[in-house]
Amino acid sequence: MISKALATALLLGSSAASMAANDGQVHANQLLATDREYVETWQDTLKGEERLPEWVINLSGSSQEQMSAVTEDGDKYLVGPLCESDDNCTYKRLIVAFSWDKDDAYGMLVEVPEGLPKDKSPTRHAQYRWLGKPDDGMKAMLQEQLKRDPKWY
Repeated sequence: MISKALATALLLGSSAASMAANDGQVHANQLLATDREYVETWQDTLKGEERLPEWVINLSGSSQEQMSAVTEDGDKYLVGPLCESDDNCTYKRLIVAFSWDKDDAYGMLVEVPEGLPKDKSPTRHAQYRWLGKPDDGMKAMLQEQLKRDPKWY
């Protein structure tokens, strides 16, 4: 079931998101507003998942980085990060990957206990939740995207 906010965003559209999608410069939090196929694929990916936060369900968190094209096992994916909020990216983030044909989507939800001291490595304390039943190659690609963040160690 689509949330009211997502339905409104889809109905109204976003000229910024549309323009960004046209030139390949889309952020993960704009993706669902660019094409109905992304919405349907993401809903299929989350089917059967329980207790996901709304920002994950709607891909409505904060995204400072543009999505990029990444190849995994010969297939192209549009991949990008999403955080619960700008100031909470260390503790709650999602890396999403949509196949180029928009038929498949995967996600890696990463949660680190809030209040973890700055001198503690988030990598050692993170919990990972896989969305969309990714195979080992896809899991490795999503983890590699996370490692690109200089604040992740």
